[in-house]
Amino acid sequence: MRIIIAGAGRGGLSLGIHLQKVGHSVSIIDRDVVVAQRATEEHGVVAFAGDATEAAILRQAGPERADVVLAMLHRDADNLAVALLARSLGAGRVMVRMRDSDYRLVYEEAGVTQILSETDVLIGALATAIEYEAVRHSMVLGSGEAHAVEIEIPAGSRVIGRSVSEVAAHADFPRSCVVAGMALEGRVQAPRGGSVFQASMRILVVAAQEDLSRVIAFFLHKDA
Repeated sequence: MRIIIAGAGRGGLSLGIHLQKVGHSVSIIDRDVVVAQRATEEHGVVAFAGDATEAAILRQAGPERADVVLAMLHRDADNLAVALLARSLGAGRVMVRMRDSDYRLVYEEAGVTQILSETDVLIGALATAIEYEAVRHSMVLGSGEAHAVEIEIPAGSRVIGRSVSEVAAHADFPRSCVVAGMALEGRVQAPRGGSVFQASMRILVVAAQEDLSRVIAFFLHKDA
């Protein structure tokens, strides 16, 4: 994919580096000449020095050829300007990082449907990690009605040696829970009914918010 990121702060640059490492073509736009130069010289990311809210600067990055234009500037007003400008220059898909939730309706009315709230992501991840020590990573889905969490299966867990279908049929297994991924020693697999849980395996599960504590307790429960 061809991706343009407006804003090379810590989050924007880190994201750009990651996306490029996994095979995408990334261009970054930032007002700071030094930041743009470092992005190219140290990380090999194509960078443009300038204000992405200016048509002449954004046009240099070729939004009409990009698969995604992502606005990650410090002010929502600037992100809104980038989104509208990118659309007018031919960008097919636009995303924004929202800092102030008061802007959500403004973004939506402007036709921006992919709105990433850093506050929601941060609160969701931190709150879940604080509440549940076993959670390695977490993400809030939708408006908070569901969570995706990564859990490491401890030695002695009752699920070890059992298949996904066996575990799902257990009377105590929360009905809203779905096992979405399994990983062990760097090998990742998409769970099937016959996939077997193992000690130290990390699993990605999705569950309704009200079932989250029961889901975590279920997988951490040890046989007597």
